[in-house]
Amino acid sequence: MSKLNRILSGLGLSLSLLGATVAHAGNITGAGATFPYPVYAKWAEAYKNETGVGMNYQSIGSGGGIKQIKAKTVDFGASDAPMNANELGMLGLTQFPTVIGGVVPVINVEGVSAGQLKLTSDTLVDIFMGKITKWNDSKIAAENKGLNLPDQAITVVHRADGSGTTHIFTSYLAAVSTTWMREVGAGKAVKWPAGTGGKGNEGVASYVQRIKGSIGYVEYAYALQNKMSYAQLKNRDGHFVSPTADSFKAAAGNAKWKASEGFAEILVDQPGADSWPIAGATFILVYKNQDNAATAAEVLKFFDWAYSHGDQMASDLHYVPLPGNVTAMIRKAWKDQIKDSHGKAIWK
Repeated sequence: MSKLNRILSGLGLSLSLLGATVAHAGNITGAGATFPYPVYAKWAEAYKNETGVGMNYQSIGSGGGIKQIKAKTVDFGASDAPMNANELGMLGLTQFPTVIGGVVPVINVEGVSAGQLKLTSDTLVDIFMGKITKWNDSKIAAENKGLNLPDQAITVVHRADGSGTTHIFTSYLAAVSTTWMREVGAGKAVKWPAGTGGKGNEGVASYVQRIKGSIGYVEYAYALQNKMSYAQLKNRDGHFVSPTADSFKAAAGNAKWKASEGFAEILVDQPGADSWPIAGATFILVYKNQDNAATAAEVLKFFDWAYSHGDQMASDLHYVPLPGNVTAMIRKAWKDQIKDSHGKAIWK
């Protein structure tokens, strides 16, 4: 069974739900980020059962989602890397967040189980720079006294495709390291100093599971669903923390959402004793001016339903639902910004 099939099986879904099936009246299509795919899939199943309307989502990475919405081959795009206000304006797009999640370092190290390994930001940067090449390196050992670390080569696994997960992860590395910022930078795709690439969160998870001594980064739901070992990280306040919904929520507590700026927020290296340092929202992209008002309305109905009925499903998959004041801002932005061909608001 493929990795994607196993993920879907864990969610009680089949590929036919989200694949390129023949659409019937009312179905909507989207493509993009793999980071939120588990929750979008769960929402799609529940929404179809309740309304009969299908939501067919292609989990192809944020870069692919942006390309498809630009080409107008889907009804909405999805990206974990928010566009800024200028980019949105140039393309005639608006964006809004759906859930908040965390990106976590996942490992395949002999004798080391989930949460046992502790990493500082400096050590994580050095590993992904290719400067630390063995798991029993003195720098890792100093942070993990009492943990039996093997004399094993480190294989770095990163994303091969344009990825919002990569944008979040590299934004963190750039925030904590001037060397990383100068030599590699942050973005959906970067020139990696070391390692091998996998496509999607699914591909990175699969590679890390197969390659002994490897380390990669995935959205937390993928780490849990695939029973992967993950590392604790030392946050900005100097505390080692584990990835949990509570630590993602703590990181999101400082978010300052602004509809006028497309709700763009990067939630990395946030203050707070309990904050997970690599968190981020994931975003939906739609056109402000809609040629097909009926389809646009169906897209907004789906996400309105998700905000009203999908919080528990999101929480069960270890995402953080948006608070009510934020979803109220989003619905207002829909009314203000998304219009039909006559200039009338699509969202009432």
